[in-house]
Amino acid sequence: MSNNNAEILLKVEDLKMHFPIYRGVFQRQVGAVRAVDGISFDVYRGETLGLVGESGCGKSTTGRTILQLYKPTDGQIHFEGADLVTLHGEEMRRMRRKMQMIFQDPYASLNPRMTVEQIVGEPLMVHNVATGKEIEERVKHLLELVGLNPAFSTRYPHEFSGGQRQRVGVARALALQPSFIICDEPISALDVSIQAQVVNLLEELQEQFNLTYLFIAHDLSMVRHISKRVAVMYLGVIVELTDRDELYSSPLHPYTQALLSAVPIPDPLLDAQRKRTILEGDVPSPANPPSGCRFRTRCPIAQSLCAESRPEFREVKPGHFVACHLVK
Repeated sequence: MSNNNAEILLKVEDLKMHFPIYRGVFQRQVGAVRAVDGISFDVYRGETLGLVGESGCGKSTTGRTILQLYKPTDGQIHFEGADLVTLHGEEMRRMRRKMQMIFQDPYASLNPRMTVEQIVGEPLMVHNVATGKEIEERVKHLLELVGLNPAFSTRYPHEFSGGQRQRVGVARALALQPSFIICDEPISALDVSIQAQVVNLLEELQEQFNLTYLFIAHDLSMVRHISKRVAVMYLGVIVELTDRDELYSSPLHPYTQALLSAVPIPDPLLDAQRKRTILEGDVPSPANPPSGCRFRTRCPIAQSLCAESRPEFREVKPGHFVACHLVK
């Protein structure tokens, strides 16, 4: 997926993550939830790739599978030249220093029994990067970086607001000086007034440390603000991937068009003139996805061909990839 001279930091090829479904006394496998079902994309060094889609489409599972928190069913994940799927034990542990995650829920992702110093300092201790007094100094520096008072390092998570907790999560992710961070809906549990602060913080840190982000979200306006390129996901597959401005000005896939038509426009006159695409029905179950194109059961332009074969994820314009039979 060419981007002239940019260096590819992460390359995901035909990634699948199926969770088995067991039934009965003997726990026989009767099927699988195809949370991620054959996706491919690249992330370039220093960029932010946005990954959007409605709840349950497999975005968070993609992030966790890339970091090997789940072992993928199939596919390859190349990070800085190494295939993460084949790494185990100590090799994987060393690689983990370069990849971190900011979790969605700032209330559930911090241990309530640990102080902020213990939470942020734990990665330094686990990876033997620093000890004792050094950890204390590093933690205070990290708290300053994310806009928190270093004197708060002895406090517990319950003493902080949601936005402050998420900043602690960001500090923990930065502790080992990673090159790649997966932001798993880092702002969806926060108040709107705080969301912009956290996103601005992430952008400042990216500039300062040349970080690369995979930014998972369902808020399209926020993704537009922070991302350079955007991938749209539906029911375990990526249906469209292109440059941010290209996606918002001329979306090609019917699902992307429907998603964007639901984003409010601040001008009431323009908002009244535009055509809304209202999708019929519910998202099918990932345990029993439709044949052919995943989106065909809700697609306003679906034809018989869409049920017969799965559309190829192909480049229709330079840097613009779409999985749809009907896009020429």
